[in-house]
Amino acid sequence: MDLSGLKVMIIDDSNTIRRSAEIFLSQAGCQVLLAEDGFDALAKITDHHPDVIFVDIMMPRLDGYQTCALIKKNPKLASTPVIMLSSKDGLFDRARGRMVGSDEYLTKPFTKDSLIRAVTEHSGVHLR
Repeated sequence: MDLSGLKVMIIDDSNTIRRSAEIFLSQAGCQVLLAEDGFDALAKITDHHPDVIFVDIMMPRLDGYQTCALIKKNPKLASTPVIMLSSKDGLFDRARGRMVGSDEYLTKPFTKDSLIRAVTEHSGVHLR
């Protein structure tokens, strides 16, 4: 699976989650951008324009829902796929994610395959 050239951002306050996602995605050829929270992420998103964004729901200061809503409200970023990450797999969380414009909902802990599949699906890259 070659995803080289794709920029993927991981926004999560957990260092472990950021590191494992970075390893999985780097192995697939992605350029990975990391952010610890929504504020940190918004500045980096504007500078780097990632192709796909993963955002954790439970974060201090600016949670995943707020971060997603801010990304989707920005006309330059509105079409960027945002995938929510959560350790909870509830219908309410999924519905709330959709309400703020998220494109998908991935439950943690994710696997390398589920991460790569989500990037592939939302970036428009065709599986070879």
